[in-house]
Amino acid sequence: MNTTIVILAAGQGKRMNSALPKVLQPLAGRPLLRHVIDGSREFGASDICVVYGHGGDEVRECFAGDELRWALQAEQLGTGHAVQQAMPDTPDNNRVLVLYGDVPLLRPQTLAMLVDGCRAGEVGVLTVDMDNPFGYGRIVREKGRVMKSVEERDANDDEKAISEINTGVICAPADRLKSWLGRLSNDNSQGEYYLTDVLGMAVADGVVVHGIKADNQAEVMGINDKKQLAEAERALQKRLVEQLLEDGVTIADPARVDIRGELKCGRDVFIDVNAVFEGDVSLGDNVKVESNNLIRNSDIGAGSTIHSNCHVEGATTGANCEVGPFSRLRPGATLATGVKIGNFVEVKKSTIADGSKVNHLSYIGDAVIGRGVNIGAGTITCNYDGVNKHQTTIGDDVFVGSGVELVAPVEIGKGATIGAGSTISKSAPEGKLTLERAKQVTVPGWKPPTNKK
Repeated sequence: MNTTIVILAAGQGKRMNSALPKVLQPLAGRPLLRHVIDGSREFGASDICVVYGHGGDEVRECFAGDELRWALQAEQLGTGHAVQQAMPDTPDNNRVLVLYGDVPLLRPQTLAMLVDGCRAGEVGVLTVDMDNPFGYGRIVREKGRVMKSVEERDANDDEKAISEINTGVICAPADRLKSWLGRLSNDNSQGEYYLTDVLGMAVADGVVVHGIKADNQAEVMGINDKKQLAEAERALQKRLVEQLLEDGVTIADPARVDIRGELKCGRDVFIDVNAVFEGDVSLGDNVKVESNNLIRNSDIGAGSTIHSNCHVEGATTGANCEVGPFSRLRPGATLATGVKIGNFVEVKKSTIADGSKVNHLSYIGDAVIGRGVNIGAGTITCNYDGVNKHQTTIGDDVFVGSGVELVAPVEIGKGATIGAGSTISKSAPEGKLTLERAKQVTVPGWKPPTNKK
């Protein structure tokens, strides 16, 4: 049977105290709604409909590249009313699964468990036991069978004592769901059309309602404010790190690693404390990431080490490279095998071939550097003339002394040596020593400046 997943994402989220719509608030580097959509795709939904409202243009723009069906809920009249907006274009013979844009931790395995717990024509509701169920709708059972769901405001004392709560996630046949939604009433304390009233209607029509319990509260938690957002962040990070540990990654302290995207690791990878991974990051076999590093959208080759306090973005390293400490690789930095980037070095949009070294206090931008090159401390490729960027080309086995400025466009021939303290603005020939220095003078009668009172 085909499945339509309806994601309710129309709420304003006033308690977030943010101009950003609630479903676009970031969790592990991605909007809340992105997590729900990706989980829906992983589950295998044939049709995904997002019910949107507050901040609708911004929400739709954020997911413009996704193949989604959109339904506008112009007035927020309750969850039942929201689902109604998605029903006109939902095939009658589909199964409908209702999810929420602010419940991002729900796993596809749990959705499968809910769906598999229902036979054709039956209804399923995802529930969970809570230590403190205050504020949530309670699941009322008789002899183990779900009879109805009662909202906190409408519950009597016996019903309030129930610890099993309704998560709001339901599975139902589309044709029956359309009928029940059309019969909803807003005769309740909130004056809203509750989706949960569908459960009682199903029972009244003789349809079996299955209550399927989720494994834990964290998975079904809804996010309504920044405190809950922070709690969800920790819960998700714990889940992501536990998966890495199961895959064989060594992590010094699981509580001090953050993954804000997708992190792929080879065998025998080590990650030290306070490492942050953003976007798509790949770490090859035997990579070592030391403490206090940010790595974003980068591929780190096998056997390489990222020493402490580095910022790596949009970069690629070959095998057995060393980066840092205190280095920055900017977008377009491409290191071949055995390259060393030392402390306080910045590399931008440059390729550095096998075995070359930039060890200290240097800036390399818009450069092509050959094999076996040594770049001395304090070297700068002067790539920007105030309007355009220009390239520096350095051949194999070049030795560049300390404190050198290479004014692009310029080319340094294979095997050349550039003397320390030089400003090179013309091409240097292969195998020769090239230097450029002003004559050193001592100024007679010079006196140091004094403070003026």
